[in-house]
Amino acid sequence: MATSVPTKIENTLKVMLNELKDECLTYIKLTNRLELDNLSEEQIEELLGELTASVTHLNTQSDNIKEEIEQ
Repeated sequence: MATSVPTKIENTLKVMLNELKDECLTYIKLTNRLELDNLSEEQIEELLGELTASVTHLNTQSDNIKEEIEQ
């Protein structure tokens, strides 16, 4: 039995995908900053904290998008 394929993406999913894209960009910016030379220990700790939050958001957003798609 074939499942129907949606012809357009619902607004909720569009918003969720845009939020995920924004968080991906945040993660990339943070990892790029972490690669800079001459960071102080305090700067490294701050960046690692921000990266932890970003990865948590990415994980949560990904799970939510998966659930939305599977509905």
